[in-house]
Amino acid sequence: MRVLIVTAGSWGDVAPFIGLGVSLRAAGHEAVLATHERFEQAVKDHALGFRALPVDPRQELASQGGQGLARAASPPAEMARIMRMARAFMPRLTVGVADAVREGADVVLSSTVTDPMCAALGEALRLPSIGAYLQPIEPTGAFPPMITGARSFGSHGNRLAARALWAGTDRMFAPAVGALRRELGLPRRRFGGPLGLPRGRTVLHGFSPTVVPRPADWPAGHEVCGYWWPHTPTDWRPEARLADFLDAGPPPVFAGFGSFVTADAERLSTLLAEAMRRAKVRGIIQAGWSGLHAESDDLITVQDVPHAWLFPRTAAVIHHAGAGTTAAGLRAGTPAVPVPVQLDQHFWAARLHTLGVAPRPLSYRRLTVRRLADAITAAVHDSGLRARARDLAAALAREDGSRQVLAALDRLA
Repeated sequence: MRVLIVTAGSWGDVAPFIGLGVSLRAAGHEAVLATHERFEQAVKDHALGFRALPVDPRQELASQGGQGLARAASPPAEMARIMRMARAFMPRLTVGVADAVREGADVVLSSTVTDPMCAALGEALRLPSIGAYLQPIEPTGAFPPMITGARSFGSHGNRLAARALWAGTDRMFAPAVGALRRELGLPRRRFGGPLGLPRGRTVLHGFSPTVVPRPADWPAGHEVCGYWWPHTPTDWRPEARLADFLDAGPPPVFAGFGSFVTADAERLSTLLAEAMRRAKVRGIIQAGWSGLHAESDDLITVQDVPHAWLFPRTAAVIHHAGAGTTAAGLRAGTPAVPVPVQLDQHFWAARLHTLGVAPRPLSYRRLTVRRLADAITAAVHDSGLRARARDLAAALAREDGSRQVLAALDRLA
């Protein structure tokens, strides 16, 4: 079966789907990934087909609107900035998704951001379309909407908050998706579900039920599959400098903020370095899209290193609690120090603390050397955190996130 996977966003929105594509290919399917040109080589390095989508996510996040996300004082302010950014790139992205789907496939798997377009295209082309999400966006009383932060409003309040969020996402997607529906000759549709999607679609979620159990009030067809792990090429080797540093002393603490882009990278780099020094730990800083950098006898900076390889060799992981980095830390059985910045990161950070594998999340806007150093010390030396992290990693190792995806494809064959 020809499977087209469509995803947009940062590397964390792409890497799990590369891993899923590798699993689908191993099961005999032809897997093609449609995503931004920035990730073309990474896709092709795994022998997957590639179709280009417009928009450079790094450039968007480095823009004034993108960097404003880190400065937003509240979730509503975050949402307003996101909507302003989306108005600029959503029409271009929609055209690119339509072109990619029209190149042909037997079934489309679409990520959160691209699913509204793919659902419309599937309807018009009579092409099976399945949602493949990395976050739980379906309304539920079990937890609040991801973008509103970590605080629960109670079962009824959580559902009300989700419906309020629908109104915002409708305004974000409706103009571009509405234009696509008119172009396809589809009737006008009232957007009544998350991301303006019709109700009753099959949606498969690429995270673990051990981390986020499937809410009992989710509709039929919404399943939690388990993680779709990024794939590390078998011939990958670390650079000698990193290998030598790891061999030269006790396991270091990793710090990385992934695709988060800040205009104040020097300040954040200095803060990370001083907190590690105060906590008396060795450290590895990943440059990421902000270009973080700090060096000393006990601290080095690295570029892209597979988390599946590096995290098991560390004593703790400081990160922004993006979905992908959160998953990698859990898989490694390594305690976390979550410092969420925006969007769904507050949700994942809260999950880490609730699961007992991280101290209480730190506010990025109120981050200080002392607070971070204290959290590092707790993550490195609390035997309870480490034991629970190991137990959770063992549970994740028994799961197969691709199994339910393959079963869904088999039902379409």
